[in-house]
Amino acid sequence: MGTAQPALWHRPAVLVALMLSAFTFNTAENLPIGLLELISEGLRVSVPAVGYLVTGYGVTVAVASLPLAHVTRAVPRRHVLTGLLAALVVSSLVAALSTSYSLLLAARLLTALAQALFWAVMGPVAVGLFPPEARGRVLGALSVAGSLALVLGVPAGTWLGRRSDWPVPIAALAGLGIISLVTIAVLLPTSRPEEGHSAYGTRPDARRFGTVLVAGALSATGAFAGYTYLVKFLGDVGGFSPSAVSALFMAFGLACLAGVSITGALLDRFPHATLTTAVATQAVGLLGLYAAGTDPVAAVVFLMLMGAALGPVFMATQNEMLRCAPGRTDIALAANSAAYNAGIAAGAALGALVLPLAGVRGAFLVGGLLTVGASAVLLGGTRNGTGHTTSRPAPVRAA
Repeated sequence: MGTAQPALWHRPAVLVALMLSAFTFNTAENLPIGLLELISEGLRVSVPAVGYLVTGYGVTVAVASLPLAHVTRAVPRRHVLTGLLAALVVSSLVAALSTSYSLLLAARLLTALAQALFWAVMGPVAVGLFPPEARGRVLGALSVAGSLALVLGVPAGTWLGRRSDWPVPIAALAGLGIISLVTIAVLLPTSRPEEGHSAYGTRPDARRFGTVLVAGALSATGAFAGYTYLVKFLGDVGGFSPSAVSALFMAFGLACLAGVSITGALLDRFPHATLTTAVATQAVGLLGLYAAGTDPVAAVVFLMLMGAALGPVFMATQNEMLRCAPGRTDIALAANSAAYNAGIAAGAALGALVLPLAGVRGAFLVGGLLTVGASAVLLGGTRNGTGHTTSRPAPVRAA
């Protein structure tokens, strides 16, 4: 039985709603970074305690992605997405009304649970709305929206919070969630999740699947071993002033936005090469910062390279999951999200271990070497034949 398709004019509207959802979830995940001191003062807790709101969020996403995807594998995607967006709205409102740290933490964990499943189902729903040859461009649009959270969402939320109070920008996220919720509830048809060309990998390949998972986790670990301590690196090693560091963070976000925009245009034509190039570029950025970060010009150049690669790496691994998934793509995407978020947590912890032993430059060296390892995994998999399967797309079948 074929999958129900929305009317032609509904498809871009649903895609925009999914883009807005990605923007809102990513902003919700990272907004406490910008509101760190305001939340600390408002709830009378320490700054590190507020930092745990971000760490706990990432760990929850890593742990919950696969189990939630498995439990909901037979539920129509419209019902899943509306439920997740309802959870986002409720948790944002509860967080904004929180008068205690424990209630705020509980609200954050509910948002994290919703986001854990959102990343697993969003991709197949979005690419299933359009012809298969537009897959890379659709993923590119979603990635651009997610990247805008760091370039626009968090800075705007921080600005709003400083001019009012920290609950205000968090409550605003509930408003964005309602817009997405209503759009998807009205315009996305109810269809079985195993229907449609995006439900299963187009070129199933278990070896390639494993290769991409390992490379993505290594790459995330390497990136966040350094990125977590970027402020300290730019100040202590690069010698930049606090105002210059803030400007460089904005430039880093813009580089990430440019990277995902370019990658989206290339994914459909060069899926394997795009992932390998993004990981290699990240390695060059990290190692370049380690080797030449004391020179301000070189530091800016290598920082931009690192930024231009950070978003595209995850985006390209998501695309590979849609291609090489040995079973359902939502389960593969959940595994990829879990592996990447586990890498983020491991990278931050590894950097903390390296910091007192080899300084902040050492953290970037370790991160760069791990990313080189990710490149080696990808190249080794290609030489061994991984990713060159001639399998046909899996047939539509019942869950």
